[in-house]
Amino acid sequence: MDENWQNKHIVFFDGECGVCNFWVQWILERDKNDQFMFASLQSDFGQSFLSERGLETKVFNTMYLWKPNQYYLIKSKAVLQIASILGGIYKLTGIGKIFPASVSDRIYDIISRNRMKLANQKCYLPTPHQRGKFIEV
Repeated sequence: MDENWQNKHIVFFDGECGVCNFWVQWILERDKNDQFMFASLQSDFGQSFLSERGLETKVFNTMYLWKPNQYYLIKSKAVLQIASILGGIYKLTGIGKIFPASVSDRIYDIISRNRMKLANQKCYLPTPHQRGKFIEV
C-alpha cells in the first residue's frame, strides 16, 4: 500500500452514511493544504485501525481522526480538531473546546443517532486529486 498517508490526518467515517459523506466532501473542498486523507470504517484499512485499538468493528456511528504515531480523537474532539487543522474561519470552532467532552459528545451522539434520517446517500464524484485522498475506497 502507498504509505503517503503516514504524514496526514486520516478521517475515518461511515461509508454508508449520507451525513458522513457530506462532511467528507465538505472537508475535501476546504483542505487547501492537503492535510487529510479518508478511509471508511468498513474498509480493510478502517477495520484494521479499529481492531488494533480494541474499538467497535461492527457499529459505525463514530468519526475518528488519526494522526499516525501521534494521536487519535473521536466524536466531537475529532470534529473540532478537523476544523482547527483547516484553519481560517474554521478555527473559531475551537471555542467548542471550552465545553466538556461529555456535553459536546452528547450533541454528537444525538446527531449520530439520527444521521440516517438527516441525509440519504448521494452519488458524489470526486476529482482525480480528491480520489487520491481515499485509502481503500
